[in-house]
Amino acid sequence: MNSGTVLERNGAVERWLAWRYLATRQREGFVSFIAIFSLIGVALGVGTLIVVLSVMGGFREQLIGRLIGMNGHIVITARDGMLEATSDLVATLRQMPDVKAVHLTLERQALVTFNGQTRAAVLRGVRTEDLLSRDIIAKNIVRGELGAFGTRPGVVIGERLRQALNVDIGDKITLVTHRLNEAGTIAPRYADYEVLASFLTRRYEFDSAFVFVPLSMLQEDLEYGLRTVSSIDIELPDPAAAPAVAAAIRKALHRDDLKVADWQSLNARFVGALQVERVMMFVILSLIVLVAAMNVVASFTMLVRVKRGSIAILRTMGAGQGTIVRAFFMAAAGVGVIGTVVGTALGLLVCANMSSIGRLLSALTGATGSGMAEVDFITSMPVRVQPVEVLSIVVVAIVLSLAAAAYPAWRSTRVEPVEGLRHE
Repeated sequence: MNSGTVLERNGAVERWLAWRYLATRQREGFVSFIAIFSLIGVALGVGTLIVVLSVMGGFREQLIGRLIGMNGHIVITARDGMLEATSDLVATLRQMPDVKAVHLTLERQALVTFNGQTRAAVLRGVRTEDLLSRDIIAKNIVRGELGAFGTRPGVVIGERLRQALNVDIGDKITLVTHRLNEAGTIAPRYADYEVLASFLTRRYEFDSAFVFVPLSMLQEDLEYGLRTVSSIDIELPDPAAAPAVAAAIRKALHRDDLKVADWQSLNARFVGALQVERVMMFVILSLIVLVAAMNVVASFTMLVRVKRGSIAILRTMGAGQGTIVRAFFMAAAGVGVIGTVVGTALGLLVCANMSSIGRLLSALTGATGSGMAEVDFITSMPVRVQPVEVLSIVVVAIVLSLAAAAYPAWRSTRVEPVEGLRHE
């Protein structure tokens, strides 16, 4: 009785038993072999889950950045007609909390012609400081420079549009717009602009259609007032705060003639699809860890059967069921926990070196130097490691590992000393 009490109270004995159960011996070598591969399976499952979700998070961040890169996180428009961007309105918006910048935009559909070539385009009139502050344009200039923008009649166009028109930097293109005249008929308007630079955002609808024009010059060509714009774009430090800030702006302005929309509501279907994809990918990839956890159940259930004699001897020496259960539980849970730790380290290591891995994959697939923007976008392997996601993966893996360890530990209590010694 005293020996049993000592065994049950001595945690070192249970840890020693757990280690002995994991040790490789000739008789139980096959079981230990399965346990090792169960540990590898858990590690690979956790590592794969971290890498895939981080890469997809990086792609998601880039897609959202390019989706809202040409617009603001919040867009204010007039419900009818054009918007008058008065100094009071702009000042009120700039004073709102969490507002980083306020951009004025005048957008029109137009035709661009050069040397007999004609293409449809989107004219976007912007102020010089607004264009220079947009990283999606300023950091993706492939030809020319932005220094002269706003100082003379010049435009910045998408690289694909420049190639389609066969235009070089310094050439003059003709922008064809329209306006209703006094008789109510549509009258075309022509304006010549010099091509100052071209940009490549690697998003087709931007690179093949957008033409940036100095705001004051486009207002003059269209015979609009200096305060007339099509929208006011608001940039925020945190895009996720857009719905809350938009609600605060509506409350502060309290104007029924203005429409305030955030980027999430403007792209509700796209954002919803990304959220569903994120959840489903997490669930599907978690099945990898579940399969590895099932291997833990199988291997340690076999170990309990092999160790029936040892369990019976321990029971006759006074060890209680609790000691045996805890020993098997620690052994099985140790495989899952160690596999989780190794997999987490492996996943974070791969994420930290993903750029090198992307270049290696590009070289192996022959995509290096192809010049294709879409190929470069895929092989660049953007990574965004989110601590919350990593923590969720670790928690799920440990919970599954502990759940997998529970069944073999419970099975060890079913071994009766007399039956165990009979087979020994």
